[in-house]
Amino acid sequence: MSSFDFSGRVAAVTGGASGIGREVAVEFAESGASVVVADVDDEGGQDTVEQIESDGGEAVYVNTDVTSMDDVEAMVETAVDEFGRLDYAVNNAGISGGEEPAGDVPEEGWEQTIDINLNGVWRSLKAELEVMTEQDDGGIIVNMASILGKVGFENSSAYVSAKHGVLGLTKTAAWEYAGDGIRVNAVCPGFIETQMLEEAGISTNENVREWIEGMHSQDRLGKPEEIADAVLWLCSDGASFTNGEALTVDSGFTAR
Repeated sequence: MSSFDFSGRVAAVTGGASGIGREVAVEFAESGASVVVADVDDEGGQDTVEQIESDGGEAVYVNTDVTSMDDVEAMVETAVDEFGRLDYAVNNAGISGGEEPAGDVPEEGWEQTIDINLNGVWRSLKAELEVMTEQDDGGIIVNMASILGKVGFENSSAYVSAKHGVLGLTKTAAWEYAGDGIRVNAVCPGFIETQMLEEAGISTNENVREWIEGMHSQDRLGKPEEIADAVLWLCSDGASFTNGEALTVDSGFTAR
């Protein structure tokens, strides 16, 4: 159960159909916020809403492709139309990208990864800022980056490049919109037990899993709720002086 109180507030979460995004949406609802769950996975998105509603929370699902400006604008409009405002936005939607050396990445694969993982965050942030700058008390944006936004990682050049870009966008927007009462931060998770890792074979291949776990000081993968807790903290009053931060939650992966 969440220890935060966001009663009467409204949150939007992209990539809310599974993994970290679902956990963020659920914890926001447990904290009293009304939640817009955005994703391209309709079944997963509806499942998230049903989970929230079964626990007494309030949520709505909207199909949102973050490569479409119209879609992200519709997501923000849904928050305003359904709940009257937008206080918190978590730009979490993303894909893992390919698994080739930089020189072997197909142009189409490179462009897809950048378009979803970086341009999609920018599109979402752009739409969210249009509403938040008009609100008397601003708002809070959290962009989902990665430890690979801070370090390189073999055979992940498109993903690494996109996540480094997310941190640059976060730091710049934090300075640009602080005067409007808006804070913009990022979270950099280590390797987290999610569907993305399962599909990449990281959590299901025993040898690969052991290798990846060994890169973390606690010799395990992280849990989605551990990242959601960090996101909600950044949205809380406890983080009122935190802006432009890339909060790393990685069991020491980047400490070496």
